[in-house]
Amino acid sequence: MSTLTLDRMRADIARILHETPEDIRDDDNLMDLGLDSMRLMKLASQWREAGAAVEFADLAVAATLAQWWALVSRTAGQSTTDRP
Repeated sequence: MSTLTLDRMRADIARILHETPEDIRDDDNLMDLGLDSMRLMKLASQWREAGAAVEFADLAVAATLAQWWALVSRTAGQSTTDRP
């Protein structure tokens, strides 16, 4: 079971973009905020280590935290409304 939470994902994204978590909204296009493929690979690796069944390619086709959370929730068997 994944120990990854929406709050952790938001914090990880904020940290890698040098932002505060409050500045990362669920529907922000993360590429527009400066997330590039190298940083995305790093996030995917961190999240896999936390137990999420996510791959870089899956994350690369989606551009928002909401889409990524839906993917993580689906692969963990959680509801996307199950927020930490």
